Amino acid sequence: MNQTYGIVGVTAVILATVLVGALGLRVSRTTSDFYVASRTVAPHLNAFAVSGEYLSAASFLGVAGLVLAQGADMLWLPIGYTAGFLVLLLFVAAPLRRSGAYTLPDFAEARLESRAVRRVAGVLVVGIGWLYLLPQLRGAGLTLRLLTGAPGWLGGLVVAAVVTVAVAAGGMRSVTFVQAFQYWLKLTALLVPVVFLLLAWRADHAPAPAWDDRPVFHRATEVRVDRPLTLTVREPVRVTVSGTVDGRPAHGTSLRLGEGRHRIGADTTVRFPAGAHVPLPDRAPDRTAPSSWAEPLSPDRERHSLYATYGRILATFLGTMGLPHVVVRFYTNPDGRAARRTTVSVLGLLGAFYLLVPLYGVLGRLYAPDLLLTGDTDAAVLVLPQRLIGGVAGDLLGALVAGGACAAFLSTACGLTMSVAGVLGQDVLPGLGIRHFRLATLAAIAVPAAAAAVVGDLPVADAVGLAFAVSASSFCPLLVLGIWWRGLTPPGATAGLLLGGGSALTAVTATIAGGARSGRLHTLLAWPAVWSVPVGFAAMVLISLATRDRVPPGTATTMARLHLPEPTPTPRPGPATT
Repeated sequence: MNQTYGIVGVTAVILATVLVGALGLRVSRTTSDFYVASRTVAPHLNAFAVSGEYLSAASFLGVAGLVLAQGADMLWLPIGYTAGFLVLLLFVAAPLRRSGAYTLPDFAEARLESRAVRRVAGVLVVGIGWLYLLPQLRGAGLTLRLLTGAPGWLGGLVVAAVVTVAVAAGGMRSVTFVQAFQYWLKLTALLVPVVFLLLAWRADHAPAPAWDDRPVFHRATEVRVDRPLTLTVREPVRVTVSGTVDGRPAHGTSLRLGEGRHRIGADTTVRFPAGAHVPLPDRAPDRTAPSSWAEPLSPDRERHSLYATYGRILATFLGTMGLPHVVVRFYTNPDGRAARRTTVSVLGLLGAFYLLVPLYGVLGRLYAPDLLLTGDTDAAVLVLPQRLIGGVAGDLLGALVAGGACAAFLSTACGLTMSVAGVLGQDVLPGLGIRHFRLATLAAIAVPAAAAAVVGDLPVADAVGLAFAVSASSFCPLLVLGIWWRGLTPPGATAGLLLGGGSALTAVTATIAGGARSGRLHTLLAWPAVWSVPVGFAAMVLISLATRDRVPPGTATTMARLHLPEPTPTPRPGPATT
């Protein structure tokens, strides 16, 4: 991608974000404006904003990268991300709006009349928010590195600065305008290029990808390896090398790589001929069983692939309702009916977006298989315009895609920072007003920005999936039982949050830290929702049954407020006519 075009595209998105955020500053005056936009956001505008913040770097970059690498199994991710709003619509949206809360900890305290439950919920909101922010900042670093060659941490720092300005300037009103604008920008940034990409694919005689797990280089491809890498070659191939292979220097030399493992040194360029199979990095397990990239649950995948699929389904279906940056948007609707209308609109908006993402993964399998070799599969969406189209047209489309990627991590980072700052502003700096909300904004973004500089190269969609697992294990039981079961008690809610959410948070932290990289333990830690969601529900139910005498005295009144529709405003009589 031409660096100048890409930088211009990203800069334009950043400037637009700051300007739209400044518009929110002009209309934000009260604490209610900052936290929930005074609960006056219309359903269609709120639907655009919810979609804008929900479609993160994982959706824009990560899903296509995972489809490129792992195929049909990864299609559960866009299905789950969308279907999660159906569960939210059925069980949570309207009652949550009627609760009158500002944040999830507000809801927990109002429903259970317990400061202890509020504190535990607050810790989990901050943990989920920071966990979700990590892949946004990593996506920013990846995009900026591809555009300019800058170190990965710089992109995260730039995003942190822009988000701080946008959120601290106008709070929820500002963020609402920013996210609604960015949804349409992201949709355009995928829709327009994919039309030209498909036309270029047709002009290339519409080749089909290799359907097994051994992709081939459709064209002669030059791959640059930035760090030492061990490759497994299955069939001998002749390549042109500038750098170091198996400890021997080469300067534009033609070499034959025989079957087996080969060590590629850092800063080495390898040119593969068209039709050669892509050698697998050594970190990928050896595969002997017949396999198919297009076949779900292929016997060649990790040993516990069915378990992992169930983990993805549970995390994405049930985790959406507990994501703090999504839930807080429903507090901005005027009433419960508007919250439901918002959710229905979001289902359509997300469905339109997710129809496009798998196309990039399939085209990446054809025209960017070298990303499997380097591990940069998240970059597939960014590099395809130049690979298929090239020239000025490819550069312009690449700049549009880069701008969309920038909008993806900016909009989600704004929403996450807003929700985390809201909790910090109310529970850590309580009662200190808007000025201290802005201080909380700095803390909300500073911690994940620092962590992003040291965290490993976890694919962005996988990292977001971990946040969904924690959300599903903690706030899904709290919201479902708190809204629909009168018998929930403060000890039961606390036990469920700690055992379900706490165990899931521990598991995903161990996964990110690389505590277990293979085997059954890795599978259990990387996809904890299968066991942590039942643990959360069981703990809340069993402990609540054991402490029936601790049901809050105001439960009946609270439940009535959650489930009875708001009174319809009576229209004022107009002037008398004769």
